Amino acid sequence: MKRETPLTPMIAALAIEVSLTPNAERQTIKLFPAGEFRGVDGRPAECAAWILDSTNAELLVATALTRQTRYVVDYEHQTLKAAENGKEAPASGWFKTLEWREGDGLYAVDVEWTAKAAAHIAAKEYLYLSPVFLYGLDGRVLKLLHVALTNTPALDELPPLSLAALSRLACPPPVSITEENPVKREELIAMLGLAATATDVEITTAMAALKAKADSADAQIAALSANQVDPAKFVSVDVMRQLQGQIASLTAQTQASQTEQLLTAALSDGRLLPAQEAWARDLAKTNAAALTAYLDTAPKIAALTATQTGGKPPVDQPLGGLDDTTLAVCKAFGNSVEDVQKTIAAGSQS
Repeated sequence: MKRETPLTPMIAALAIEVSLTPNAERQTIKLFPAGEFRGVDGRPAECAAWILDSTNAELLVATALTRQTRYVVDYEHQTLKAAENGKEAPASGWFKTLEWREGDGLYAVDVEWTAKAAAHIAAKEYLYLSPVFLYGLDGRVLKLLHVALTNTPALDELPPLSLAALSRLACPPPVSITEENPVKREELIAMLGLAATATDVEITTAMAALKAKADSADAQIAALSANQVDPAKFVSVDVMRQLQGQIASLTAQTQASQTEQLLTAALSDGRLLPAQEAWARDLAKTNAAALTAYLDTAPKIAALTATQTGGKPPVDQPLGGLDDTTLAVCKAFGNSVEDVQKTIAAGSQS
């Protein structure tokens, strides 16, 4: 024996005659009758009738209270057709609050029409409302989607503000649980964490909540994927460390070369004496800036940077044939040429 349970809701539309309430800013419209109802053309085909009672009506009312936006009333169900025909879906009215009247039906109690829609209704250019809703295979109304102004009534024997026509707009393939289906009703209830006596409405609501969580998780995954690091723009830590080591080595080599050039120049021009070379090299390793500052202010020995003849060969051998270097040393240490010559002569005689 097969057992079918409605899980995937379907979509249907109703047509309800509408008229303006004189001198009323908001209008109360009956959307559904209480109990069972169906169309004269034999619909719905999936069940004996559509059903609305206090149980599922309370769910519709509670859902309306939690909505952040109001329900829209459009023209000729353009909200459903927009994706297909590419046309705009302007609103003809809005409402937010639903009210269940036991034994009577479900009402929208705060319908506000646009000026254009009010003019259409007053001129009898639009006469009917058609609410679009979801229902299960058992016919129970599960969710109100939106409403449309329309001129396609079919049940003309009903009075104004009562159900006047039924026209199916879309019907996604139903999912039913049978003995051939590997997922049993009891298993599904257990997976959803519901009581064993859970109704079809409770099952559908739980599945909708589960889908919402899945959609939220998908959105978070998509956001994280969008923020992934681009490997073309970033390098690994190991590569970065290797580069830092290479840069440090090159920097040390450059500094050593600069220090060597600085010391060579200072030793050549007398700013640094040979006895100071070791001290200067140690200082360069710990504080190159201090060595540079010292050499910038140290006096140069002119004799070590220029010749007495201005770079021209001497005409003769003045001052006893002493070379330029010997003369420079004599001058630096305050020795006269004569004293140096005497010292040199005494050394040669001995």
